[in-house]
Amino acid sequence: MKKRCLMVVHLIALLGIGSQVFSAETKPAIEKQKSANTAAEIAAPTFSITKHQIKVQGRSITYTATAGFLHLRDEADKPTAHLFFCAYERNRRDNADTRPIAFAFNGGPGASSVFLHLGAVGPKRVPLNDQGTRVPELIRLVNNDYTWLMFTDLVFVDPVGTGFSRAAPGVDAKQFYRMEEDTRIMAEFIRRYITISARWLSPKFIIGESYGATRAAALAGYLQNNMNIHLRGLILISPALNFQTLRFNAGNDLPYILFLPAYTATALYHNKLSQALQANPEQTRQNAEAWAVGEYAAALLKGDQLSAPERIHIIEKMSSYTGIAKDFIAYNDLRINQLRFAQELLRSQRRTVGILDSRVTGIDADFGNEYSSFDPALFLTTGPYAAGMNHYVRTELKFNYDQPYEVLNLNVNRDWNWGSAAQGYVNVSTPLREAMSNNTRLKTLIACGYYDLATPYYASKYAVEHLGLDPAVRDNMVILFYDSGHQIYTHLPALKKMTEDVSAFVDKACR
Repeated sequence: MKKRCLMVVHLIALLGIGSQVFSAETKPAIEKQKSANTAAEIAAPTFSITKHQIKVQGRSITYTATAGFLHLRDEADKPTAHLFFCAYERNRRDNADTRPIAFAFNGGPGASSVFLHLGAVGPKRVPLNDQGTRVPELIRLVNNDYTWLMFTDLVFVDPVGTGFSRAAPGVDAKQFYRMEEDTRIMAEFIRRYITISARWLSPKFIIGESYGATRAAALAGYLQNNMNIHLRGLILISPALNFQTLRFNAGNDLPYILFLPAYTATALYHNKLSQALQANPEQTRQNAEAWAVGEYAAALLKGDQLSAPERIHIIEKMSSYTGIAKDFIAYNDLRINQLRFAQELLRSQRRTVGILDSRVTGIDADFGNEYSSFDPALFLTTGPYAAGMNHYVRTELKFNYDQPYEVLNLNVNRDWNWGSAAQGYVNVSTPLREAMSNNTRLKTLIACGYYDLATPYYASKYAVEHLGLDPAVRDNMVILFYDSGHQIYTHLPALKKMTEDVSAFVDKACR
């Protein structure tokens, strides 16, 4: 179970093509689909195309949904992978050349796209409670009043090993479990998709959450440089851009500094700070930010040269901003990683706070553990979204496929090959800077939650401020903050605000 929690740290991630587009590859809508146990069955083109009408904020919209596989091949024309996708397109083909299209990925690595699909962006949503802090009493699908289909067509893609996506028979799936190949195969999916659906002229966007944002940043440059596909915008939700800001490795003090403001936000939420600090939460959080990159950072930089009086002062100040006992801070040499913080903050109440959303609390089976054995915030969404997707894809999208839908595949995460980054840190700041510098029309929106202990908001702020963008294109990058966690959309007010912000962003990027 500890591995599951550690995986969260590493997570720390539609367009209805009209039936006329796919009919050449498809047998009438979708035929009886058997278990994909043979190469012939897996390789068979399988799409389900359905028409829908829903009311969104009092407005009636009609759209076409396409669920199915896009089959990728190598240079020898041999099948390599079968990528499952769900796509949605507003039924207005007359403006296909100007209508935006967005490709959406979740993270992990090892996560399917269901979290963005049924949590935030798609036309249907599986609601939690409005605050996003409790499992719903009944799991249900509702019309999504905040669907991004209102302003862009959508394609949700599952990487190999997630959702229904699989490597072709005889192909080792692990070859896709590395950043370079993952980028290449997702770029190839996008190229083939816009070719088959006649969307080369459409303004193109990528939506990525967590590691999906890492993928999106890498894709921006790869698509430009290798396929001449120029994007109009990137929407990066709770991004992992520079992994040095996220990995609590020996000798790397940066995460301790950049996570601290999120610890303060969490402690404020759970009323663990002094009355004076609780009185003005926003000011307290801002003061914690300044202290973290100032006095606290300077103290860590001194290392063993920090004097005893200085050490005592830092411990007292850190305790005041985090709600963690001074003795615990001293035992940990002034450095508290997020898993220890999550277990320690409410230990006296026999509760642990979530990593993906530190507003969420859970009961650990063993409170003597150094780390929590599970993330209550992750647990909050995986069950409802799994139930919602397995029902939705078969009953509403009519994709009658009996293989398991892998919502979150820990084996993919475990087997992920970080390549040369295993000796250092993944950092997609450089390809993102190059893509935005070369394509001066490319705009990027970064969305962060204050209660995210996986990819904390201040780490994203740091990455943006150290991107090195030329002043001429610096305004093409915007970073926004929300009163939510890693999965911003689980908090209904945050979902509403983020949708408004993204709608305005897409509109501006298309001008």
